[in-house]
Amino acid sequence: MSEHTHSNPKRELVSYAATLVTLLILTFITVGASYLDFGTGNIVIALAIATVKASLVGLIFMHLLHDKPIDGLILIAGFLLLSLFLGICYIDFDSRGNLEPANMKAPVAVPAKPAAAPIKSE
Repeated sequence: MSEHTHSNPKRELVSYAATLVTLLILTFITVGASYLDFGTGNIVIALAIATVKASLVGLIFMHLLHDKPIDGLILIAGFLLLSLFLGICYIDFDSRGNLEPANMKAPVAVPAKPAAAPIKSE
């Protein structure tokens, strides 16, 4: 196990603060993008922003930026596999037609009752 050394605590604190501000800005961008309609692009935009945020957390807070390169490669491989699995699920879901069950019957139209004749008063 390698031990993380703190060479310059002030510089590290600035790095953490900058990462926090970046993550907050990306969160606001995600919320703002959710109110806009990009069609099927909404999913791609949300996943791209989430990938950037997860990468920042991995690189800065998990110290992968200053760790062995193989650890970063494992992180990237995990993201690639996740995107592959999500892409396959999206393609499968998008290729389906009507998602209603085949045994579901259409609603039967019920004729409305005729209005009651008004009562005549003498």
